[in-house]
Amino acid sequence: MTDPGPDTEELARRASAGDGPALDELLRKIEPGVLRHCARFLPYRQDAEEACQDVLLKVATRINTFEGRSTFSAWLYAVTANQARQTYRTLRRRFAERSTDLPIERPDPRTTSVIAGSRLDLLDALERLEAEHPELISAFVLRDLSDLEYADIARYLDVPVGTVKARIHHARRYVRASLAGGAD
Repeated sequence: MTDPGPDTEELARRASAGDGPALDELLRKIEPGVLRHCARFLPYRQDAEEACQDVLLKVATRINTFEGRSTFSAWLYAVTANQARQTYRTLRRRFAERSTDLPIERPDPRTTSVIAGSRLDLLDALERLEAEHPELISAFVLRDLSDLEYADIARYLDVPVGTVKARIHHARRYVRASLAGGAD
């Protein structure tokens, strides 16, 4: 997702103060970027579209919680990343419920694109990271999947930049090991 820009930051401030037309304009403006960002997480377009709609709904209903402590773009990246991961968890749970008689297997590599398979592996690694080291997940996702700057992440998480860098370092090591077959 590209940086929405200064006019988006102003729209977000106005929308968080209750300006309905500003909220409508904000949602129209951020939708394409949110969809692209969701598609970076989820292997199928329809799943990315579902996650995008959920993000837009969350922005619309929770814009009043945006306090301006960080930039709106950092807040939006976090909401988008969290929702895309939540959509993946929901889809995985639905599949597991429908397939209780069948063993759950990885997708067949002959019928799944390399990109889709890689995304599924990464999402699984992120699930394990979040379960075992929840303090690391936000910094990692915001930096490596959302391309935010360390300073923006530090402001969003309200921790020093050094803490952000350390968390990202540990998360990268964990994810790398997890993707290679065994988590640290």
